[in-house]
This record gives sequence, structure tokens and C-alpha cells, in this order.
Amino acid sequence: MSNLSDIQKKFFINVLLATSFTFSISQSAMTTIYPTLMKHFSVAVSSVQWLTTGFMLVMVLMMPLSPWFLKNVPFKAFLLSLQIIFLFGTLVAITAGNFSLLVIGRLLEGAAVGLLFPSFQSVILSIAPEEKRLTQMGLVGLVMGSALAVGPIVSGVILEIFDWQAVFSFFLLILIILFLLSLKFIKNVMPHEPYHFDVISSISLMGLVMLLYALQTMTTKITISLLFIFFVGLLLFGYFVQRQFSIKEPLLDLRVLKNAAFRLGMFLTAGSYIALIVTTVLMPIYFQKILGVNALWSGLMMVPAAISLSILNRRSAEVMKQFGLKTTMLIGSAMILIGFFGLLITCQIKLWLLAIIFAALVESGNAFMMMPAVTYANNALEKDLIPHGTALITTVRQIAGVIGVLIISQVLTLVSKPLQVSMKGMLASFAVSAILAAILLILVLRIKNKRANKLL
Repeated sequence: MSNLSDIQKKFFINVLLATSFTFSISQSAMTTIYPTLMKHFSVAVSSVQWLTTGFMLVMVLMMPLSPWFLKNVPFKAFLLSLQIIFLFGTLVAITAGNFSLLVIGRLLEGAAVGLLFPSFQSVILSIAPEEKRLTQMGLVGLVMGSALAVGPIVSGVILEIFDWQAVFSFFLLILIILFLLSLKFIKNVMPHEPYHFDVISSISLMGLVMLLYALQTMTTKITISLLFIFFVGLLLFGYFVQRQFSIKEPLLDLRVLKNAAFRLGMFLTAGSYIALIVTTVLMPIYFQKILGVNALWSGLMMVPAAISLSILNRRSAEVMKQFGLKTTMLIGSAMILIGFFGLLITCQIKLWLLAIIFAALVESGNAFMMMPAVTYANNALEKDLIPHGTALITTVRQIAGVIGVLIISQVLTLVSKPLQVSMKGMLASFAVSAILAAILLILVLRIKNKRANKLL
């Protein structure tokens, strides 16, 4: 970006972050309208959650491809193409006459988001001086984390005034504006370093999707066909991993996993993401089905969590500089654990104020977890490996999100009645979430202070 003026840099970054923010909002916006969609299409919780899970599966499939696109396709053309794909998927969703078409629209949106998320983080990390990465990644955390929290609020407000199609229309309008702005302000800032696209690796990546699909479906039934899909997926994904270590120009350079600091940072950001995405899924359902509030109020009840997450994301870099990475992440993981445990022990009281406070505590803790962990992991890598490291982190994070949502959705469905949500189901879901939060805290304790401070 050295050939850009300060004003051009400002507009470039703002348009890129705004696009990422809009994409990220779409990821969680469905949760508030789940009850409406369940009624409109006559589907169960386990089916409607595919609007989130299917979205994430496609994201996971596309993320490992992002380093190739980032180095082989001019960044401006790449970003504009992703915006067009997202716009088309949104149009399909708006005009969907049945649930299957709605899912297809979401899958197209997921493909665009899956390619953008690692790419925009790689751009930010690559153009920022190492001493400013903490601040820049705090901004990235603000965009991604806060957008996930804002999604249910936006859809809740829109749904109170209009029908569910208006939620997608909102994204359509915003993306059209951002597309026009991108034509003017987005520049080709990444070096053009073309390398061979390994088709075999891209095909074998389907194994990961097959694995996750089989795991999702096997929670309710086990058939010979599902077992076949599971084992074929396991073989394909195993082959993908083996191939990345054996070919000269891997689609996703997995050598980054040999770095212990990178591995730990990757798992920590994945764990914090589970906490965030599970909260955005569970809380609107709890507010609407247990407390009996409408979609608008369930969205508004998530506002305090979104505000606290936004404020603390901007402060995370300052906190890390003052107290160090390990202490910062201990604070974050402890907040997440206390938040889920608080929801577990108070949800039967049915007091909306307590639910808001503990949900905000979970999301606020994420501000001191996700982006600090990403920065910690990527600072342990050579600069040329950052796109691969970022792609791997975002891929693992989304896999974790898929698995987290699948586990919680299935716990909620199996403990509750098939087409209803019960208090027992919510209690079981919060209990599982608290256990996962305790594991996250244990992982943070494994950070070595000297190594952490050296990498910041």
C-alpha cells in the first residue's frame, strides 16, 4: 500500500472492513428468525439450523483455497467477484419458494464469506507493521466479533416491521452500495505470486464436508449410507492432509502446524469462536421460546452484549500491552466460563436481566480471546506463511463453530421435544457450553509467558 495516499488507504481499509462486517452479520442474522422460518416452512430446529451449519460447511470448504486466490488473482477483481457471488445468493434466498432454495442461497453466501474472511485478515496482517498488528487485529476482531453479535439484533428489528425476506433485502442493499464503492476505492495491494492450483487437493477437501455432514446426521440416526459417507470423508480428508506435506506447492501449507505457538493460538481462537457462535444461536431461542418475547425484543436483548464486545475489542490491544497476553486471555476465558455457568444456574428463574448480563459476559470475554490468539499465532510465522496460517486458523475456527453449533443444536433437540424447545433442553445446552468453556480456560493456562511476550 506504499503507493497509496493516506486518504486512499483510509477508504481502502474502510470499504474492506465494511464488506467483511456485512458478510459477518449475515452469518448470525438467521438465528433470530429461526422460529419464524420453522413456522413458515414447517421444519424442526435440527433442520432450520442448517441455514447456519450449511453456511459454515461451505465456508470451511472454501477457506483453504483463499491463499491461492490471494496470490494468483488481483485483489480488486477477487473482492468484486466475492461480492457478486454473495449478492446472487441473497437474491436466491429472497425469492425462495421452499426451504431447499433458501438453503442454496445461504450456501452461495457462505462460499463468498469463506473466501473473504482469511483473505481480508491476511491483507491486514501483511500491510501492517509487526508492532501495529495488535491494534489492527483488534479492529478485525471488532468487525468479526461485533458483527456476529449484531446480526441477531439487525434481523430482529427488521422482522418486527417486515417479513423474513426483508432481512436478506437489507444485505442486498448494503452489498450493492459496497460493490460500487469497491469499484472506486479497492486497489491491488497484494503481490502477484502465481503458483499451481492443485486440483486433487481441492477435490479431496470434500472429505471434510462429508465428515461434518455425517457427524451432523448421525446424531439422530445411523445408517449404512451415513457410515459410508463418514469413512470416505475420513479417507479423503486424511489424503488431503498427507498431500499438503508431500507436494512442492501445497494448496494449504500445513508446515505452520509444526510451530507450537501457532498450534496453541489456533486452538484458542477456535475455542473462543465456539463460545461466541453458540451464544448467538442459543440466546435468541431462549428469549423467544422460554421467556416468550418476540423477535424484536430478543434482538434488542442482545444489544448490551454487542456493545460490550465492540468496546472491549477496541481495548484488547491496550490490555495486552499492559498485562501481557496470558493474563489477558485468562481474563477472557474466565469471563466466558462465568457467563455460561451463570446462564446454567439462573435460566430457570426466567429473569431477562440476568440472561442479558451473563450473555454479555460470554461475548465480552471473547474480545480478550479471539484476536489476541490470532495475533499470537501469526506472529510466530514467517511473513510468506501468514496467508496460509490465517487460512488454516479461520478454517479450524469455522470447523469448531460447525461442531459447536451441531453439538448444542442436537443437545437442544434431543433433550427437548422434536418441534419445541423446553427448559430441560436449554439447561443441557448451557451445561455443555460451560464444560467447553472450562476446557478453553485450561488451554490458556498452557501458554508460556516468556514465549507469549516475545511474540507480541
